[in-house]
Order: sequence, then structure tokens, then C-alpha cells
Amino acid sequence: MRVGVVYPHQEIGDDPGRVAAFAQAAEDLGYAHIVAYDHVLGADPTCRPAWWKGAYTHRDAFHEPFVLFGYLAAITKKLELAFGIVILPQRQTALVAKQAATLDVLSRGRVRLGAAIGWNHVEYEALGMSWRDRAKRIEEQIQVLRLLWTEEVVDYTGRWHRIDRAGIKPLPVQRPIPIWMGADEEVAVKRVARLADGWFSHLAPNDEGRAALERFRGYVREAGRDPARVGVEGRVAATGPLDEWVRRAEAFRDMGMTHLELRTAGSQLPDLDAHIAAMRRFREGAPVF
Repeated sequence: MRVGVVYPHQEIGDDPGRVAAFAQAAEDLGYAHIVAYDHVLGADPTCRPAWWKGAYTHRDAFHEPFVLFGYLAAITKKLELAFGIVILPQRQTALVAKQAATLDVLSRGRVRLGAAIGWNHVEYEALGMSWRDRAKRIEEQIQVLRLLWTEEVVDYTGRWHRIDRAGIKPLPVQRPIPIWMGADEEVAVKRVARLADGWFSHLAPNDEGRAALERFRGYVREAGRDPARVGVEGRVAATGPLDEWVRRAEAFRDMGMTHLELRTAGSQLPDLDAHIAAMRRFREGAPVF
């Protein structure tokens, strides 16, 4: 099981030195990957009484993940750069293909592109993209991305895309770049099973989570695919005592998870040093590495 960390966007500030220190500490401690989230805009909830409780707002800081990972690619050597996730339907597909390919080249093949449809309609509106058809559009987007990453010249006509004998250069190191998807609703989980190389899950390490994972593997088989070739990532929150983190991680390993991420954000840690210390404690105390 490959173990990574979640970049704490909102909690360690905007100083480039702090950004670099977190990623370099993760690599030095032996973590395999770093996960970054994607929010272009945060909405002001004061004029939206029905706004989803607990959602990110205009007060929450998020670095743009392609730019963030471009920076981290230059200051790390082994750390996989995992988008967890890019809200793909609010972005132009060919541009995402170009950005991801460039990042893959500059990082020497260390990109894992997570994609999902998102929940914030305000972002879609501001970016000029349709909210209503996002679930169907992402399926075509994934097809187009893989074509652009593997063929020098693409001639494609779809419902939302027309590429007239054109291609990106340079092509990525990975052909194609792995595409993982995030999903919670059952219809979206089935989409992951059909289309993705892996699933960024929110499963719990308990009986309910094990049952959901088995359903997912069943959906993968129904799609004519081998579940052993489709990754699944779980998450351990750095809350409570260390032995609880370790217990959750071991439970995920026993479930057959291929990837795990430690999330230090949301743990009321006071500063960057505390986030790094939490990563070190987990690295030294968890036998899943």
C-alpha cells in the first residue's frame, strides 16, 4: 500500500518556503505522494442561506493545483503529484491535457490526475461552463484526455469536443497519465468503475466501508475490467491518539486498499512544524509503510 499525505491548503499559509518545506518533509520521510485539492473560486455564503453546510467558502485558501505542482516538481525528486481532485468539467479539456502533459514531462512522469464533477455551481458559472451536463461531459473529457496523451494527431468529434487533426507536444512521459476519480454517490462510483484507473474514496475502515468496497469491485467486474488493476485510496485523519491512526491504516491495508493518504489538515495543529511532526509520528509508528 502506497502511503501519501494531503497538502494542508488552508492551514500552513501562503509563504513559498512553507509550501516547499511541507512537500520536502513528506518526501524525506518516505511518503510516496502528495494530494492537492482544486477550488478556483470560493463563494460568499452570506447571501446563500441554502449553501451546503461545511462547504468551502471565499475565506478558504487553495493554491491552483497545476501551478502548485509545477513548483513542487522542481523541488522534489520522487514524490508523486496526485490531484485529488481536479473539477474537470469546469475546465477546458484540451488545456488540461496540455497542462498535465507538461507537468508530467517536467516531473519525469510523477503525475496522477484525479478528476470529478464537483459540487460548487458558483465556480462553474464564473468559469463559463455548464453545470447541468457535467456528469455526462466528464466521460467524454476522459476519452479526449487519453487520446491527446497517446496520439500525436487526434481527429475527434464528440458531443462537446471537436479536435480537427491536432495534437499536443510534448506528449507526457506516461502515455496515458493515470486518471483517478473521486465519487461518493452510487451512480458516480459506477462511473469510476467503468472509466478510471483508480478511486479516491471516502470509505471508512469498518464493515460498511468493506461492503462498499466489495460493491465497487463488483461494478468493476461488470464493466469487464479486473479489480486488481483499479486502485483505491483511503484516508486517515490525524486526529486522536497515534494508535488510532495506525489502527485505521492497518484496517485499510487489510481491506486491500492500494493507496492511503494521511490528512493532517482539520486536526487543529498550530503551525507547519506541527504538521510535519504529525507526518513523522505516523511514519515512525505505522507498519503499513
